[in-house]
Amino acid sequence: MTILVTGATGRVGQHVVDQLIHRDAHVRVLTRDPSKTSFPHGVDVVKGDLLDIDALRNAFTGVTSLFLLNAVTGDEFTQALITLNIAKESGVEHVVYLSVFEADKAVNVPHFAVKYGAERMLEHHGFSATILRPAYFIDNDQMIRDVIVNYGIYPMPIGNKGVAMVDVRDIAEVAAIELLRHDKVQDKQFITNINLVGPDNLTGQAVAEIWSDILGRTVNYGGDDPSQFEQNMATFMPKWTAYEMRLMAERYVSDGMISQNGDVERLTKMLGRPLHSYREFAQTMFSQMSI
Repeated sequence: MTILVTGATGRVGQHVVDQLIHRDAHVRVLTRDPSKTSFPHGVDVVKGDLLDIDALRNAFTGVTSLFLLNAVTGDEFTQALITLNIAKESGVEHVVYLSVFEADKAVNVPHFAVKYGAERMLEHHGFSATILRPAYFIDNDQMIRDVIVNYGIYPMPIGNKGVAMVDVRDIAEVAAIELLRHDKVQDKQFITNINLVGPDNLTGQAVAEIWSDILGRTVNYGGDDPSQFEQNMATFMPKWTAYEMRLMAERYVSDGMISQNGDVERLTKMLGRPLHSYREFAQTMFSQMSI
């Protein structure tokens, strides 16, 4: 059984590789520049990307399962559909696809709508698949650490409805479990949807209070207006990406990303342990800063 992992150098993908290696799986990765990467011993490395047809066909040789993670890019949808088509023609038996929470509802947000389109291809083209739908990544807040610590503001406009932030380590472990579970089940043709959430539905104010507790001084929530958020994002990423992040933030404010009944219990049972919390993340990040 060979498992192909895409996005293997990213925050989620590298943890997926580690989880699979820990479980003695045979892992192959596809990466643009192998010379700039380092993977555990035994991992097969194929040079290429998701628009390189020859590299894809080479990477899929002998592969039984695929972990598909697309970066948020202007051609994300094309990458996903091409990869799934090549996977299908190569005889891949199972796909674990990293989608996004409630992809079917936030259809005005490009990278949500794209993932819903890929979900539909999985559902209507005879794939056996696990569709993982993560909420907001806790780890995203690493990029705003200095704003929190130096200016006493939690700037992410996540609103007051609640967002069930999830740790990438939990995402990766569930992905590895699902990639390996397929090899053990009798019915190979199934579509499973899993919401990936954290243990708490957090508001902007609640996150600010967590940071206030950890830092021992007041941290204020920056508010629900995403316009300033967009302007800040545009200083270090393409303007279209910053605008897309604004659209996503508007969904947080209007609807939240609230875990459904049974989500936390299901994940806790799968992992055999409690889910990682935002407070744990914040405390760890603060401790690293203090060293």
